[in-house]
Amino acid sequence: MTRFLRDILRQPNELLRTIDFLLGAGRPTLDAATTAIRGARHVYLTGIGSSWHAALSAGPLFHLGAHPVYVQDAAELLLFATLPPHSAMVVISRSGRSVEIVNLLAKVRNSGVTVIGITNSADAPLAREGQISIVVPTEMDHAISVNTYSTLAATAGILASAVVGSLDASLATLLSCAVEKTAWSIAGWQAQIADTPWLAPGLVYYFLARGSSLGSCQEARLLWEEGVKSPATAMGTGSFRHGPQEMVAKDGRFGVWIDGERMRGQDLAVARDLRKLGASVMLIGRDLPKDAGDLAFQLPAVPPGWQFLIDIIPAQLAAERLARLSGVDCDSFRYCSFIVEDEYGLLREQAGPPKDQK
Repeated sequence: MTRFLRDILRQPNELLRTIDFLLGAGRPTLDAATTAIRGARHVYLTGIGSSWHAALSAGPLFHLGAHPVYVQDAAELLLFATLPPHSAMVVISRSGRSVEIVNLLAKVRNSGVTVIGITNSADAPLAREGQISIVVPTEMDHAISVNTYSTLAATAGILASAVVGSLDASLATLLSCAVEKTAWSIAGWQAQIADTPWLAPGLVYYFLARGSSLGSCQEARLLWEEGVKSPATAMGTGSFRHGPQEMVAKDGRFGVWIDGERMRGQDLAVARDLRKLGASVMLIGRDLPKDAGDLAFQLPAVPPGWQFLIDIIPAQLAAERLARLSGVDCDSFRYCSFIVEDEYGLLREQAGPPKDQK
């Protein structure tokens, strides 16, 4: 068994622990963050890498609750934005020490911006320097971010729900129930993956989603690139219909997330037409019609806007399986550091600016 798979299989327990923590020992810090966001003139939600995808998942919960936030990648926020005083910046980072995060903290220091850190690392700069630090007690993953992705996404989502006034014991119970049912579903999903022709080495995979599942969609793309070492693309299903569909060809591979409430019929029609054009389609969603896709993962019920809590897990399992089929090592990185702490280049042994740029 790969270490990647071991991390995936312990994910339900880590999610349950996170929910219990935020509603228990972590509640005072969660409440402090909620108060700071409600009192801020502007709110920014940011992260880098998989933590950025966690921000994409939580963003819609803020917006659906009529509490708008600026959702921007940390590298872009660092270089191309000036944050006004009396703002709150929610920074998501599993390590809390990526170079963009550290530089962003320095940028807003003494600027009147309240930094709310969401991290898995209690000793990181983000946890030390943020005015409010939510440190999620999650065992670190071996390499690819699995539990450190999903527990941070869950934390950001719970914070969003607290801010908009929808967090209560009932929501926590429903989320925990969904995670428990997901744990029971994993063995069935693995059986589906074991012999599906949808997984084939050497192909380019295209992932489509809407709403909070956009985070899962982008995270799946990253799993393919990090774990399978293979190209992949991800974008919104709506945007895909405005030109990109011209690249559809026979034997293309698509993964499509179907939301529980919004645009179900329309997106199932996209999946239908992709198959008519010769593509092979994986679907992830709830109450999917029989034979709607070549590979369909049925999700348990989750509260509206919260599908992202569990809908990344089938994609994680698929990525791990495809890595093994492709004969690549999903437990190591060939070029990327576990934590990127330098702004220059791609190769660790050549870190620093080019000689003619010094």
